Amino acid sequence: MSGVEAGVGLREAPAAPEPAAPARKPQNGNNQFGLRQKALTYLVLAPLAILFLAPFAWLISASFQPMGEIFSTTPHWIPNDPTLEGYKGFLNVGDLTNAQQAQGHGDWRWFVNSAFVALTITALQTFFNALCAYSFAKRRFPGRNVIFMLFLATMMVPGQVTLIPNYLIIQHIPFFGGNDWMGNGGHGWLDSYWGLIMPGIVSAFGIFLLRQYMLSIPDQLLEAARIDGASEFRIFRSVVLPLCGPALAANAIFTFQGAWEDFFWPLIIMSSPDKITAPVGLALFVVQNRTSWTLLFAGSVIAALPMIIVFLVFQRKFVQGIALTGLKG
Repeated sequence: MSGVEAGVGLREAPAAPEPAAPARKPQNGNNQFGLRQKALTYLVLAPLAILFLAPFAWLISASFQPMGEIFSTTPHWIPNDPTLEGYKGFLNVGDLTNAQQAQGHGDWRWFVNSAFVALTITALQTFFNALCAYSFAKRRFPGRNVIFMLFLATMMVPGQVTLIPNYLIIQHIPFFGGNDWMGNGGHGWLDSYWGLIMPGIVSAFGIFLLRQYMLSIPDQLLEAARIDGASEFRIFRSVVLPLCGPALAANAIFTFQGAWEDFFWPLIIMSSPDKITAPVGLALFVVQNRTSWTLLFAGSVIAALPMIIVFLVFQRKFVQGIALTGLKG
Protein backbone atom coordinates (compact mmCIF):
# COMPACT_ATOMS: atom_id res chain seq x y z
CA MET A 1 0.00 0.00 0.00
CA SER A 2 1.41 3.36 -0.99
CA GLY A 3 1.92 6.21 1.49
CA VAL A 4 -0.88 8.19 -0.08
CA GLU A 5 -3.32 5.30 0.27
CA ALA A 6 -2.22 4.71 3.89
CA GLY A 7 -2.81 8.39 4.68
CA VAL A 8 -6.21 8.19 3.13
CA GLY A 9 -7.08 5.07 5.12
CA LEU A 10 -6.00 6.65 8.43
CA ARG A 11 -7.94 9.85 7.84
CA GLU A 12 -10.91 10.15 10.23
CA ALA A 13 -14.38 10.14 8.83
CA PRO A 14 -16.04 13.57 8.80
CA ALA A 15 -18.30 14.23 11.80
CA ALA A 16 -22.00 14.03 11.22
CA PRO A 17 -23.66 17.42 11.09
CA GLU A 18 -25.49 18.43 14.30
CA PRO A 19 -29.24 18.47 13.99
CA ALA A 20 -30.65 21.92 13.69
CA ALA A 21 -32.44 23.25 16.76
CA PRO A 22 -36.19 23.20 16.32
CA ALA A 23 -37.64 26.53 15.58
CA ARG A 24 -39.38 28.10 18.55
CA LYS A 25 -43.06 28.53 18.24
CA PRO A 26 -44.32 32.02 18.65
CA GLN A 27 -45.55 32.75 22.17
CA ASN A 28 -48.02 35.41 21.18
CA GLY A 29 -50.95 33.07 21.60
CA ASN A 30 -49.92 31.99 25.10
CA ASN A 31 -49.21 35.56 26.13
CA GLN A 32 -52.60 36.69 24.91
CA PHE A 33 -54.27 33.82 26.77
CA GLY A 34 -52.37 34.71 29.97
CA LEU A 35 -53.33 38.36 29.68
CA ARG A 36 -56.97 37.47 29.11
CA GLN A 37 -56.97 35.14 32.10
CA LYS A 38 -55.35 37.77 34.30
CA ALA A 39 -57.77 40.44 33.12
CA LEU A 40 -60.73 38.15 33.81
CA THR A 41 -59.38 37.40 37.28
CA TYR A 42 -59.06 41.08 38.14
CA LEU A 43 -62.47 41.75 36.63
CA VAL A 44 -64.03 39.26 39.04
CA LEU A 45 -61.94 40.02 42.13
CA ALA A 46 -61.99 43.82 41.94
CA PRO A 47 -65.77 44.19 42.58
CA LEU A 48 -65.56 41.64 45.40
CA ALA A 49 -62.67 43.54 46.99
CA ILE A 50 -64.60 46.80 46.75
CA LEU A 51 -67.68 45.11 48.25
CA PHE A 52 -65.74 43.86 51.27
CA LEU A 53 -63.70 47.03 51.80
CA ALA A 54 -66.58 49.49 51.38
CA PRO A 55 -68.04 49.12 54.93
CA PHE A 56 -64.66 49.59 56.58
CA ALA A 57 -63.83 52.53 54.32
CA TRP A 58 -67.12 54.20 55.26
CA LEU A 59 -66.42 53.50 58.96
CA ILE A 60 -63.12 55.36 58.73
CA SER A 61 -64.79 58.23 56.87
CA ALA A 62 -67.67 58.40 59.35
CA SER A 63 -65.28 58.58 62.29
CA PHE A 64 -64.18 62.00 60.97
CA GLN A 65 -67.71 63.29 60.28
CA PRO A 66 -70.00 65.22 62.62
CA MET A 67 -73.22 63.56 63.71
CA GLY A 68 -75.42 65.48 61.29
CA GLU A 69 -73.31 64.48 58.31
CA ILE A 70 -73.25 60.79 59.29
CA PHE A 71 -77.03 60.48 59.15
CA SER A 72 -77.59 62.72 56.15
CA THR A 73 -79.81 61.41 53.35
CA THR A 74 -76.87 60.97 50.99
CA PRO A 75 -73.90 59.12 52.51
CA HIS A 76 -70.60 60.95 52.30
CA TRP A 77 -67.53 58.89 51.49
CA ILE A 78 -65.30 61.93 51.93
CA PRO A 79 -66.12 64.18 54.91
CA ASN A 80 -67.14 67.68 53.91
CA ASP A 81 -65.94 69.09 57.21
CA PRO A 82 -63.44 66.61 58.77
CA THR A 83 -63.29 66.71 62.55
CA LEU A 84 -61.42 64.87 65.32
CA GLU A 85 -64.18 65.42 67.86
CA GLY A 86 -65.06 61.73 67.87
CA TYR A 87 -61.50 60.67 68.68
CA LYS A 88 -61.06 63.45 71.24
CA GLY A 89 -64.32 62.59 72.93
CA PHE A 90 -63.58 58.87 72.95
CA LEU A 91 -60.08 59.28 74.35
CA ASN A 92 -61.12 62.18 76.59
CA VAL A 93 -58.35 64.45 75.37
CA GLY A 94 -58.30 68.09 74.32
CA ASP A 95 -60.90 70.74 75.03
CA LEU A 96 -64.29 69.07 75.36
CA THR A 97 -67.65 70.70 75.82
CA ASN A 98 -69.78 69.95 78.86
CA ALA A 99 -72.03 67.77 76.72
CA GLN A 100 -69.07 65.77 75.46
CA GLN A 101 -67.70 65.32 78.96
CA ALA A 102 -71.11 64.24 80.23
CA GLN A 103 -71.62 61.59 77.56
CA GLY A 104 -68.59 59.62 78.75
CA HIS A 105 -65.43 58.51 77.02
CA GLY A 106 -63.37 55.49 76.22
CA ASP A 107 -60.41 54.21 78.16
CA TRP A 108 -56.90 53.35 76.96
CA ARG A 109 -56.86 50.53 79.50
CA TRP A 110 -59.34 48.62 77.35
CA PHE A 111 -56.81 48.43 74.54
CA VAL A 112 -53.89 47.79 76.89
CA ASN A 113 -55.80 44.88 78.44
CA SER A 114 -56.69 43.50 75.02
CA ALA A 115 -53.09 43.81 73.82
CA PHE A 116 -51.70 42.09 76.92
CA VAL A 117 -54.20 39.23 76.79
CA ALA A 118 -53.97 38.75 73.01
CA LEU A 119 -50.16 38.82 72.89
CA THR A 120 -49.83 36.45 75.85
CA ILE A 121 -52.32 33.96 74.40
CA THR A 122 -50.63 34.17 71.01
CA ALA A 123 -47.16 33.47 72.43
CA LEU A 124 -48.27 30.61 74.70
CA GLN A 125 -50.59 28.99 72.18
CA THR A 126 -48.03 29.15 69.37
CA PHE A 127 -45.43 27.44 71.58
CA PHE A 128 -47.70 24.72 73.00
CA ASN A 129 -49.38 24.07 69.65
CA ALA A 130 -45.99 23.63 68.00
CA LEU A 131 -44.77 21.35 70.78
CA CYS A 132 -47.86 19.17 70.55
CA ALA A 133 -47.79 19.16 66.75
CA TYR A 134 -44.15 18.00 66.82
CA SER A 135 -45.14 15.05 69.00
CA PHE A 136 -47.92 14.05 66.61
CA ALA A 137 -45.85 14.57 63.46
CA LYS A 138 -42.37 13.26 64.35
CA ARG A 139 -42.65 11.13 67.48
CA ARG A 140 -43.84 7.51 67.66
CA PHE A 141 -45.90 6.42 70.64
CA PRO A 142 -48.86 4.08 71.21
CA GLY A 143 -52.24 5.57 70.37
CA ARG A 144 -50.79 8.57 68.55
CA ASN A 145 -53.34 8.57 65.73
CA VAL A 146 -56.26 7.90 68.08
CA ILE A 147 -55.31 10.82 70.34
CA PHE A 148 -54.88 13.08 67.33
CA MET A 149 -58.34 12.14 66.05
CA LEU A 150 -59.78 12.97 69.46
CA PHE A 151 -58.11 16.38 69.24
CA LEU A 152 -59.73 16.93 65.86
CA ALA A 153 -63.10 15.78 67.21
CA THR A 154 -63.06 18.63 69.73
CA MET A 155 -63.23 21.07 66.81
CA MET A 156 -66.75 19.85 66.09
CA VAL A 157 -68.00 20.77 69.58
CA PRO A 158 -69.53 24.27 69.68
CA GLY A 159 -67.98 26.67 72.15
CA GLN A 160 -71.36 27.26 73.80
CA VAL A 161 -71.42 23.63 74.94
CA THR A 162 -68.16 24.00 76.90
CA LEU A 163 -68.97 27.45 78.25
CA ILE A 164 -70.49 26.35 81.57
CA PRO A 165 -67.87 23.62 82.27
CA ASN A 166 -65.07 26.10 81.56
CA TYR A 167 -66.68 28.66 83.86
CA LEU A 168 -66.97 26.16 86.70
CA ILE A 169 -63.37 25.00 86.26
CA ILE A 170 -62.12 28.58 86.31
CA GLN A 171 -64.20 29.33 89.39
CA HIS A 172 -62.89 26.34 91.39
CA ILE A 173 -59.15 26.57 90.67
CA PRO A 174 -57.41 25.66 93.97
CA PHE A 175 -55.35 28.25 95.86
CA PHE A 176 -56.48 31.17 93.68
CA GLY A 177 -59.03 33.86 94.44
CA GLY A 178 -59.56 32.74 98.02
CA ASN A 179 -60.13 29.07 97.17
CA ASP A 180 -58.83 26.29 99.40
CA TRP A 181 -57.04 23.18 98.14
CA MET A 182 -60.43 21.73 97.16
CA GLY A 183 -61.27 24.78 95.04
CA ASN A 184 -64.01 26.08 97.34
CA GLY A 185 -64.54 29.30 99.25
CA GLY A 186 -63.55 31.89 96.65
CA HIS A 187 -63.89 32.90 93.03
CA GLY A 188 -60.78 31.25 91.56
CA TRP A 189 -59.66 32.81 88.29
CA LEU A 190 -62.86 34.76 87.74
CA ASP A 191 -62.30 38.48 87.20
CA SER A 192 -58.58 37.95 86.56
CA TYR A 193 -56.18 37.83 83.63
CA TRP A 194 -55.55 34.16 84.43
CA GLY A 195 -59.15 33.37 83.55
CA LEU A 196 -58.83 35.19 80.23
CA ILE A 197 -55.51 33.65 79.22
CA MET A 198 -55.33 30.05 80.43
CA PRO A 199 -58.36 28.59 78.56
CA GLY A 200 -56.84 29.76 75.27
CA ILE A 201 -53.26 28.49 75.45
CA VAL A 202 -53.97 25.39 73.32
CA SER A 203 -55.98 25.09 70.10
CA ALA A 204 -56.91 21.91 68.24
CA PHE A 205 -56.96 23.80 64.95
CA GLY A 206 -53.49 25.21 65.57
CA ILE A 207 -52.15 21.76 66.38
CA PHE A 208 -53.64 20.38 63.17
CA LEU A 209 -52.25 23.28 61.12
CA LEU A 210 -48.71 22.92 62.45
CA ARG A 211 -48.72 19.11 62.34
CA GLN A 212 -49.58 19.14 58.65
CA TYR A 213 -46.70 21.51 57.99
CA MET A 214 -44.22 19.53 60.09
CA LEU A 215 -45.00 16.36 58.14
CA SER A 216 -43.27 17.95 55.14
CA ILE A 217 -39.97 18.29 57.04
CA PRO A 218 -37.61 15.43 56.04
CA ASP A 219 -36.97 12.91 58.82
CA GLN A 220 -33.32 12.74 57.73
CA LEU A 221 -32.73 16.19 59.25
CA LEU A 222 -33.98 15.01 62.61
CA GLU A 223 -31.98 11.78 62.44
CA ALA A 224 -28.81 13.72 61.65
CA ALA A 225 -29.41 15.92 64.69
CA ARG A 226 -29.95 12.85 66.89
CA ILE A 227 -26.69 11.33 65.64
CA ASP A 228 -24.94 14.56 66.62
CA GLY A 229 -26.29 14.08 70.15
CA ALA A 230 -29.08 16.68 70.17
CA SER A 231 -31.95 16.09 72.57
CA GLU A 232 -35.55 16.02 71.36
CA PHE A 233 -36.28 19.49 72.71
CA ARG A 234 -33.08 20.80 71.10
CA ILE A 235 -34.19 19.30 67.78
CA PHE A 236 -37.61 20.88 68.21
CA ARG A 237 -36.14 24.29 69.09
CA SER A 238 -33.17 24.45 66.70
CA VAL A 239 -34.29 22.39 63.71
CA VAL A 240 -38.06 22.19 63.49
CA LEU A 241 -39.17 25.64 64.65
CA PRO A 242 -36.91 27.60 62.24
CA LEU A 243 -38.34 25.58 59.34
CA CYS A 244 -41.94 26.24 60.40
CA GLY A 245 -41.87 30.03 60.18
CA PRO A 246 -44.76 30.40 57.69
CA ALA A 247 -47.01 27.97 59.58
CA LEU A 248 -46.16 29.59 62.92
CA ALA A 249 -47.01 33.01 61.46
CA ALA A 250 -50.37 31.73 60.20
CA ASN A 251 -51.15 30.20 63.59
CA ALA A 252 -50.11 33.41 65.37
CA ILE A 253 -52.33 35.59 63.18
CA PHE A 254 -55.36 33.34 63.70
CA THR A 255 -54.72 33.23 67.45
CA PHE A 256 -54.18 36.98 67.83
CA GLN A 257 -57.31 37.74 65.83
CA GLY A 258 -59.44 35.40 67.92
CA ALA A 259 -58.05 36.69 71.23
CA TRP A 260 -58.32 40.35 70.26
CA GLU A 261 -61.90 40.05 69.02
CA ASP A 262 -63.14 37.73 71.78
CA PHE A 263 -66.23 39.25 73.37
CA PHE A 264 -68.36 36.60 75.06
CA TRP A 265 -65.82 35.00 77.41
CA PRO A 266 -64.42 38.30 78.81
CA LEU A 267 -67.98 39.57 79.21
CA ILE A 268 -68.87 36.58 81.39
CA ILE A 269 -65.88 36.30 83.70
CA MET A 270 -64.76 39.94 84.06
CA SER A 271 -66.49 42.37 86.42
CA SER A 272 -63.82 44.98 87.26
CA PRO A 273 -64.03 48.02 84.95
CA ASP A 274 -60.24 48.37 84.86
CA LYS A 275 -59.77 44.81 83.53
CA ILE A 276 -62.27 44.66 80.67
CA THR A 277 -61.04 44.33 77.09
CA ALA A 278 -61.71 46.55 74.08
CA PRO A 279 -64.69 44.63 72.58
CA VAL A 280 -66.48 44.55 75.94
CA GLY A 281 -65.60 48.18 76.58
CA LEU A 282 -67.06 49.29 73.25
CA ALA A 283 -70.26 47.34 73.92
CA LEU A 284 -70.66 48.86 77.38
CA PHE A 285 -69.83 52.25 75.94
CA VAL A 286 -72.79 51.98 73.59
CA VAL A 287 -75.15 51.14 76.44
CA GLN A 288 -73.84 53.81 78.79
CA ASN A 289 -73.81 56.61 76.24
CA ARG A 290 -76.96 55.79 74.29
CA THR A 291 -75.04 54.97 71.16
CA SER A 292 -73.05 58.10 70.51
CA TRP A 293 -72.08 57.14 66.97
CA THR A 294 -69.19 59.55 66.50
CA LEU A 295 -67.40 58.19 69.57
CA LEU A 296 -68.31 54.61 68.75
CA PHE A 297 -66.94 54.86 65.19
CA ALA A 298 -63.71 56.40 66.47
CA GLY A 299 -63.30 53.62 69.04
CA SER A 300 -64.04 50.96 66.43
CA VAL A 301 -61.34 52.31 64.12
CA ILE A 302 -58.82 52.31 66.97
CA ALA A 303 -59.80 48.74 67.90
CA ALA A 304 -59.35 47.56 64.31
CA LEU A 305 -55.88 49.05 63.84
CA PRO A 306 -53.89 46.28 65.62
CA MET A 307 -55.42 43.56 63.43
CA ILE A 308 -54.65 45.51 60.26
CA ILE A 309 -51.05 46.12 61.35
CA VAL A 310 -50.49 42.47 62.28
CA PHE A 311 -51.84 41.22 58.97
CA LEU A 312 -49.87 43.73 56.88
CA VAL A 313 -46.64 42.81 58.65
CA PHE A 314 -47.08 39.03 58.43
CA GLN A 315 -49.25 38.65 55.34
CA ARG A 316 -46.50 37.10 53.18
CA LYS A 317 -45.67 34.41 55.72
CA PHE A 318 -49.37 33.94 56.42
CA VAL A 319 -50.19 33.22 52.78
CA GLN A 320 -47.12 31.02 52.44
CA GLY A 321 -48.04 29.02 55.52
CA ILE A 322 -51.61 28.42 54.33
CA ALA A 323 -50.38 27.45 50.84
CA LEU A 324 -47.76 24.97 52.06
CA THR A 325 -49.71 23.39 54.91
CA GLY A 326 -51.07 19.99 53.98
CA LEU A 327 -48.41 18.98 51.42
CA LYS A 328 -48.10 15.70 53.32
CA GLY A 329 -50.39 13.90 55.70
